[in-house]
Amino acid sequence: MQIKLNGELLEVAAGITIAALIDAQGLRCARVAIEANGAIVPRSAHASREVRPGDTIEIVHALGGG
Repeated sequence: MQIKLNGELLEVAAGITIAALIDAQGLRCARVAIEANGAIVPRSAHASREVRPGDTIEIVHALGGG
């Protein structure tokens, strides 16, 4: 199925969760904030929230620096 991830179209498997999507993007250990269709997805829901066809997902991760 097709979704929009950070402004780019992406093919993902049906039934993929937000947590699995984060893993697939190589961000498993990163501190991330997720927005799906304009609403924040709490970290507690990442493992249960399935991505749906046509979803617009934004993943923002914190970068340290100084």
